[in-house]
Amino acid sequence: IVGGRDERVIEMNIEALSRLRCIKELVIVPGATHLFEEPGTLEEVSHLARDWFLKYLGSSPL
Repeated sequence: IVGGRDERVIEMNIEALSRLRCIKELVIVPGATHLFEEPGTLEEVSHLARDWFLKYLGSSPL
């Protein structure tokens, strides 16, 4: 998960993804910078991360 305005980090992530030999996905949050300080962007990151954990690790009972 990377901010759409964080061009250098996008480049690094694309390079890293090209080397991985597993299921992978790069998600870019439009308009976000490195720290996701723009309104709503950090919340979007938390939802994306939550969805990943649920998809790949499942949910556990409370």
